[in-house]
Amino acid sequence: MKKRVLTAACMLALTAFATTCYADTKKGQKIDGKKEFEEHCAVCHKGGGNIVNPAKTLSKKDREANGIKTAKDIIATMRKPGPGMTAFDKKTVSDKEARAIADYVLKTFK
Repeated sequence: MKKRVLTAACMLALTAFATTCYADTKKGQKIDGKKEFEEHCAVCHKGGGNIVNPAKTLSKKDREANGIKTAKDIIATMRKPGPGMTAFDKKTVSDKEARAIADYVLKTFK
């Protein structure tokens, strides 16, 4: 009997841990923009560069030269990019994740 209770308690603890680790972001929970950037963007924009179009790096100078000045502009570009960039729909990158990425880009690549 004690073994069953212990096994059930372990299973419950593992389930709670897995749910916490893999659950979607809950309301009010902070999203790590750097982590999201590394997961979705760094393959092409490593270090703020651009392997597809070197004239369109994430530096403030290049962003602004291409009309991208705000977080809203970055998110719009993520949703409907130009040639050579993958589009990130809301299913792939939620609005909260996109905002965290945009804030990270603005803060990091000056």
